[in-house]
Amino acid sequence: MTQPSLAGKVIVVMGGTTGLGLSAARAFVSAGARVVLNGRSPDSAAAAGAELGGAAAVVVGDASLSATADAAIACAVTTFGRLDGLYHVAGGSGRRLGDGPLHELTDDGWRATVDLNLSSLVFSNRAAVRQFLAQGGGGAILNMGSVLGSSPSPRFFSTHAYAATKSAVIGFTRSIASYYASANIRANVLAPALVETPMSKRAAGDPAIVSFVRTKQPLDGGRIGRPGDCDGAAVYFLSDAAAFVTGQVLAVDGGWSVSEGQIP
Repeated sequence: MTQPSLAGKVIVVMGGTTGLGLSAARAFVSAGARVVLNGRSPDSAAAAGAELGGAAAVVVGDASLSATADAAIACAVTTFGRLDGLYHVAGGSGRRLGDGPLHELTDDGWRATVDLNLSSLVFSNRAAVRQFLAQGGGGAILNMGSVLGSSPSPRFFSTHAYAATKSAVIGFTRSIASYYASANIRANVLAPALVETPMSKRAAGDPAIVSFVRTKQPLDGGRIGRPGDCDGAAVYFLSDAAAFVTGQVLAVDGGWSVSEGQIP
């Protein structure tokens, strides 16, 4: 079996300057890749670029705008000569935008959450596929899903627009995986549960949710996930070790999807 290595590969990470994306970018560089990182904050982008040095280039912009994805892919080609992989991490909770239980969901909250989590992903995938087809030889896409796309938690995580977008990520990814397989373009999904990121601060600060997570994510003492928990899977899917794998969804969830969870 081919061992996961990214030596010589060029990978774009949308949402790559903080949290899950930055953790993955570090792992990609350690595995031999050069990376292009996209993020909205100039400060976090500058810090990430400085940390990774010459192995990284940075594109600042809102991932929900198609021009940002186009710019990130173009940066990979102009800076490093080609594109081998895309990891789309950009997205987040729409709670502050008006997402929530369906009876509370606002029109603006729906549109904003879809743009944040689904439109951004479609735009980056489109830009990557266009480049893969133009240069030939195939390529790999890894999209960020969520266990909430297939394994809901009604008590504590009732953001229905977010769940809808993450379910759509699965259907979209499997559809493009099928269509582009003959061009040797692979597309897969990582679906984490609750992970320590800026998005999870509300949950991590709520004792009732933390208590629930101990039984819903029972692995390793029932902790909240860490960004690094997803890095090994991300390296695998974007490496040649996964050359015969496409259209798959891997839950990196501490047991969430197979655990009932106890609500007091």
